[in-house]
Amino acid sequence: MRVHPRPSVVKLPLMMSDFSKKKLAALLNPKQLFKHILALAVRVAEAESGALFLLNPNTGHLDVEAAVSDASRKRTFRLGEGIIGWVAGSGQAFRTGDARGERRYVEVDPRVRSMLTVPLDLSGQVIGVVSVSSARLDAFAAGHERSLSALARDASEWIRLAWEINQLRVKGDQLETLADIGQVIISEDRPENLLQDVAEQARRLMNARLCSLMLLSDNGEELILKAWAGASRAYVKKPNLQVNESLVGVVVRRQRPLAILDVQDHQRYQHTELARREQLVSLLSVPLVFQGKSLGVLSVYTGRMHRFSNAEIRLLTAMAGLSAVAIAKSKLLERVLQMEEDLRASERLSALGWLAAEIAHEIRNPLTVVQMLFHSMLAEMRLEGGLARDAALIETKMRQMNRILEQVLTFARSSEPSLEIIEAGDLIEDVALLIRHTVAERRIELRKHATPGLKMRGDRAQLEQAILNLVLNACQAMSGGGALTLSARSSSAGNKPVVSIEIKDTGEGMSKERQEELFQPFLSHKKGGTGLGLALVHKTVQSHQGEIKCRSRLKHGTAFRMMFPAA
Repeated sequence: MRVHPRPSVVKLPLMMSDFSKKKLAALLNPKQLFKHILALAVRVAEAESGALFLLNPNTGHLDVEAAVSDASRKRTFRLGEGIIGWVAGSGQAFRTGDARGERRYVEVDPRVRSMLTVPLDLSGQVIGVVSVSSARLDAFAAGHERSLSALARDASEWIRLAWEINQLRVKGDQLETLADIGQVIISEDRPENLLQDVAEQARRLMNARLCSLMLLSDNGEELILKAWAGASRAYVKKPNLQVNESLVGVVVRRQRPLAILDVQDHQRYQHTELARREQLVSLLSVPLVFQGKSLGVLSVYTGRMHRFSNAEIRLLTAMAGLSAVAIAKSKLLERVLQMEEDLRASERLSALGWLAAEIAHEIRNPLTVVQMLFHSMLAEMRLEGGLARDAALIETKMRQMNRILEQVLTFARSSEPSLEIIEAGDLIEDVALLIRHTVAERRIELRKHATPGLKMRGDRAQLEQAILNLVLNACQAMSGGGALTLSARSSSAGNKPVVSIEIKDTGEGMSKERQEELFQPFLSHKKGGTGLGLALVHKTVQSHQGEIKCRSRLKHGTAFRMMFPAA
């Protein structure tokens, strides 16, 4: 350290009494305190400019917290870099009367000649430095150094006190906010509003740049963005994350929080380029868990490098816990409402079924009489030419009307299945035998796959009719030929063994809107159809305690899967 002597030294009082002259609340605000300490330092040392630097635990750099000159505000130092970094690293004061002659000096302001820098030491640990400067040569003497060092010691204790009080204030605000958030999200019933509330409140609570809430897909393989706050359109449009391949998927699988210091430089983060454009740096992601089951993840991003503390992780985890309860409650409410709607629909359908059966019965009786009289008339009359064709058409239409009435009566009857042990492969073979001529005429390739020995309890006639209905629909969807696959295999649903029977075609497929109303009775998309075929299939599957699912894409075919409890 080079020390340039001064002819005379002006001894100034420490003036720490100035702290008591200010409002205590203002001094215990860290930012106001930093400014006040620096102002005292400049006065004590008779300096012209200065800056107060604090060590950033996240980056390891010395960041400017208060400055007199504009040039100092823009500078950050690493430990060991320049005079500032050397003082922070060594914990020793540094005084020079000619900074330009020092090898450690890093120029910030070209007007600076003399520098005096002292460490801010708190319980033996350097938390920052106070540096003052002057445009004069040999501006600082040993007395200035002693006074500034004494000021720095007192200032460190004031900083510690301000930090502790500020931390308590922040915790109080967070707890109050958390309570308010809990009340909001628990009282919200609409799922879309609930998720958006969670995202916005989490962003505010964590003072984050962006917050995203992702929920697991039905199959548990993807995380789907459901709500966000502070996100751009590019972020919202990014593809779903695969649970087994993404970094955030680890949070779901392990049900533990994940903190990343810098996602822009992390090997497993999938959207680093997007993170750079959006200025997303540090990530904290916590799981949404309800009754031991993962529902999704709640994530916050900061705009600058930040090491999340244990308190912050616990805070976001607590909010995620409240959110998971609210989400589960919302889903339960949805199911209750759906059950109520299904019950009302079932009651309406039941009433409609009785009405339809009564009408069909009343129509069929006179229709039977008309058919009998018509046949008698045909036996007595010899019709030729156009009259013969008209008579044949009338007879055909009367048979069609009778068939429609029979279908309505069949749907309206509550026919309990006569259960017996059935092998799924036999059902596939029986249906294939029935449709062999149909598929041949339509140039359809028939493929069969059945695992041997798959047994289930059911009514053979009803199940065969249900499969036949689906097969005939599939054939009609392949007017130009194609491939029809009938398969039976074992699978599981809710840890219970089931027998899956699938009918898959390569036909025209269906839109999502059409799939949503597939099993509603009297809704037909076929010319001349009654709209009862799929409704009867659905009714048959339900009466066998089974489940039926459909997946279809326009121009890519359709697959129906019926799942029954294994015997």
